[in-house]
Amino acid sequence: MPKHVPPRPAPPRPAPPAAPAAAAALRLAFRRHAAGVTIVTMTGPAGPVGFTATSVASLSQSPPLVSLSLSASSSIVPTLHAADTLVVHLLSHGQHDLAARFAAPGADRFAAPTRWRQLGTGEPLLMDAAVWLRCRIRERILAGDHWLIVAEVVESRAERSVAPLVYHDGGYGTFVGPATGVPAGEPATPPAPGGGVRSGDGDGDGSGSGNGSGSGSAGNRSSGGGPPTPGEGDLGIRASRPGHPTSAKNGR
Repeated sequence: MPKHVPPRPAPPRPAPPAAPAAAAALRLAFRRHAAGVTIVTMTGPAGPVGFTATSVASLSQSPPLVSLSLSASSSIVPTLHAADTLVVHLLSHGQHDLAARFAAPGADRFAAPTRWRQLGTGEPLLMDAAVWLRCRIRERILAGDHWLIVAEVVESRAERSVAPLVYHDGGYGTFVGPATGVPAGEPATPPAPGGGVRSGDGDGDGSGSGNGSGSGSAGNRSSGGGPPTPGEGDLGIRASRPGHPTSAKNGR
């Protein structure tokens, strides 16, 4: 008598795309979530590449891991897949112009007034960042419409304690009070250029450094600053409201 073989389970069906209402609700929720602002840099085939990111998070202490996300439609995806390492710079409250420059569409982000140098290991380092981490990329995981990147910290510097740059509800800000050295009652950070963090064509959080080449030094130019269009950034920067600056204060 032939041996009974149970039928194979059907392969899982891919999840349907999120309804527009659900995606809008998610953006609205994360617009209310204050996030630290960073700039991530890498070496690309045409020169240094950098972008503003709010998705960077500590992931593990042992081994020391961080994570960040990158739009799957970003122009920097090929560079990300080719790179072995990256540098995460944690920005301070006075560096809103630098954050806007690295989120600007088509900007030559490494041109003056950006101050940077090349590390001995080859990565571009922003010289005015008080805290930075050099990381080795360990995993690239496609999750929905983004790439999730897991990287191991192999070198870090924390030169001084400064108030952080925060992105919240469409604008840059910081915490205020004795712990940060920013006096209460004063604006933590001037509004982003143009009266707020604006939307634009091109790259920003989790994106490349230019619409076409993905390189911050290969002939890209821009006159403004702000977050990317929905196809380029991660959720934090993408969920902005154009023209709505914010200064984050204690209790908000």
